[in-house]
Amino acid sequence: MKSLLAVVFVLGCASWLCSNAQAQEKPKVRVGSKSFTESVILGDLLYHLGNQAGADVEHLSELGGTQVLWKALVKGDIDAYVDYTGTIQELLSKLVEPGVEVRTEADMRAAMDKLDIVMTDRVGFNNTYALGMRDAVAEKLGITKISDLREHPELKFGISDEFMERNDCWRQLPAKYRLPHKDVRTMDHNLAYRGLEHNSIQVTDLYTTDAEIEFYKLRVLEDDKGFFPTYYSVILMRKDLAKRAPKVAEAYLKLENAIDSKAMTGMTAKVRLDRLLETNVAAEFLNEKMNLSIPYQGIGPMAEWKRFLGRFTKTTLEHLFLVAVSLTLAIATAIPLGILSARNEAFGQTILAVVGVIQTLPSMAILVFMIPLFGLGAYPAIAALFFYSLLPIVRNTYAGLTQIPKATIESADVLGLGRRARLRLVELPLALPSILSGVKTAAVINVGTATIGAFIGAGGYGAPILTGIRLSSIPLILQGAVPAALLALIVQYGFSIVERRFVSPGLQSRS
Repeated sequence: MKSLLAVVFVLGCASWLCSNAQAQEKPKVRVGSKSFTESVILGDLLYHLGNQAGADVEHLSELGGTQVLWKALVKGDIDAYVDYTGTIQELLSKLVEPGVEVRTEADMRAAMDKLDIVMTDRVGFNNTYALGMRDAVAEKLGITKISDLREHPELKFGISDEFMERNDCWRQLPAKYRLPHKDVRTMDHNLAYRGLEHNSIQVTDLYTTDAEIEFYKLRVLEDDKGFFPTYYSVILMRKDLAKRAPKVAEAYLKLENAIDSKAMTGMTAKVRLDRLLETNVAAEFLNEKMNLSIPYQGIGPMAEWKRFLGRFTKTTLEHLFLVAVSLTLAIATAIPLGILSARNEAFGQTILAVVGVIQTLPSMAILVFMIPLFGLGAYPAIAALFFYSLLPIVRNTYAGLTQIPKATIESADVLGLGRRARLRLVELPLALPSILSGVKTAAVINVGTATIGAFIGAGGYGAPILTGIRLSSIPLILQGAVPAALLALIVQYGFSIVERRFVSPGLQSRS
């Protein structure tokens, strides 16, 4: 009886401890940001406010463009991010029913409500698009407004991908202003400033709160026809956030009308020009504006080395995971497809055509297509890398098997070997040099292509590269580019060792 009571008491205590632990467990919240500095700072503001409200917040920063973040929000992979009314209007115009207009912010909120998304009031500042030039070049040519560009068709434009594709940007802008320019190229928004500085381009798109406008001495051209809409910043949140983490949702509302254009430009300048950490800049603003006590990350040489080692370890493990999993899946799929292709010519040509077409698809497009299926993170990146690995392995398996001399196949048949035994004992060993060559090619491609995974929160060596491009930091770019190059060399050398170990010497010399 005493033993029974003791067991009941222990079980009761365990149950109480578990329930108490669950009650004290912090709600998990994920916020996102686009791949430009202002958006990263705004994402850090949400990160700090959420943590101060008692949540366990993860900031998925630099997630590419609007489509990536929007799909992640709708799917539930993130709970909140900051966007702009002009962008939201453009986005919703493609989603609402035909005949329904989205003009005002009230229209936007009504359309968002049907998608279970909450759109807050304005954060405060208007960060609209503009066209800009170096002030010295504009002064020399007498250009002060966009209409003046018509008189100078020789000027070279360098604009961002998103600006190029938006209806409220380049798609309609040349017609509105009758611009005759033909030399228009797309490039990363952050690299365009370097292009202006070196005069490889003369005109680019700007965000009106960019700190680089003053730093590079740029002239913002007057929008004399009133083409660009207003881009007031607002927070987009999932409706269920208020139920799961009501204090977090309430904290985010404190940012309404809290940041004016001067404050936002100042924060961006501290990151872009003074090289301060985004998280510290965001923490400083909240501490001063809302009397919070958010701790700052360490600064100084030791803190930098610690961050470097932590970043290098993390990105290396993430990169290896992406490459290893996607390559393993590709080998398990592509070699059987190559074998089937070699045995059936019609099937083989169809498979080779399909994997060839997949190889030509833009990597970012595949990543965006995968987000609705797999969400953010490693899984969509692994899926994209898997598809890119198929062609070299399928093609080399097919080529290795179809190039075996017929006399060798006939000899195997004379010996009485069945199809499976012939494949295992004769065909695959003879085709192994070609198969390994295809696997090696796929592995090297994977190592390089895996850097794009950073656009959707998969990490890897692409993360420091993206941040380095955004901040014009060569050391950060090298922290991703050099390890990726070294890993590609190690992979190539490793497969050379595998070839010497498993391929017969005669075939090695011939291959």
